[in-house]
Amino acid sequence: MVSNLLEADIENILETAFSETDGELLVIDPSAETIISLVEAGTERDDLPEMLMLADERTLKDVMDDFLVASKAADLVDAGALSLRLLPEDADNALFVSEDRVLALVSAGDKAAALSSEDEAFVTEVFDTYRETFEGAEEFRLRTPPISRVRETMEAEIGEEPRADFDSVLASMETARGNGEGLDEVTVSLLVAAKNDVLLYDISKWGEDVGIASKATFSRTKTRLEDLGLIDTEKVPIDVGRPRLRLKLGDDRLKEADADQLAGVAGSILN
Repeated sequence: MVSNLLEADIENILETAFSETDGELLVIDPSAETIISLVEAGTERDDLPEMLMLADERTLKDVMDDFLVASKAADLVDAGALSLRLLPEDADNALFVSEDRVLALVSAGDKAAALSSEDEAFVTEVFDTYRETFEGAEEFRLRTPPISRVRETMEAEIGEEPRADFDSVLASMETARGNGEGLDEVTVSLLVAAKNDVLLYDISKWGEDVGIASKATFSRTKTRLEDLGLIDTEKVPIDVGRPRLRLKLGDDRLKEADADQLAGVAGSILN
């Protein structure tokens, strides 16, 4: 049987795919929007099927360049709820395939439609074909650490208040892309550290240990933010070796901003 499912957005179609899948759900050639929606759904509910995703490499790289998405996806991968592999060649349609059903996704503007088939022979053939393709496909390795690990280690090593501020800043942002120009995860970490008078050594060591970026990247970003007047530093003597640098907010607008306003204020200064 084949039927059209017209929905207002991708989230409704995902709900249909999730609710009628007991085992594995193969996700074939999803768009960037669909990948983001899948990751968001995975972080908001605990009753999802195991998702095996075959996606275009360029699309995956672009989506996972955003720390907000990649760190949540890494949580799902770490928990065994999501596997990411590279699609060897373009599929004819974006598909959601379970052992009982095939959904072919079509998007147009803000509308989404899905063609659904439950024909046993057809579904079995499609599932087996893409399951075999998935097994032979190259794994997509996320370089971003899971957001749960980032939060836990920041609270343990930097402090509860910086971790709370870090969460507030991220929650206020639409994207956090590591393109070296806007607010990426390193910039956010340094601004939060400066808001809480944390040592550059401590935040950069934590960032390198957890897998956000190297100490050298933290140092370069600190220099850029200092040159732009967003942060200041003061020397803190230690018993042995060179003094360490304590980070401080450098712009009065940032000093007056709450944590959930920090990204917006910093972004306006940078732009």
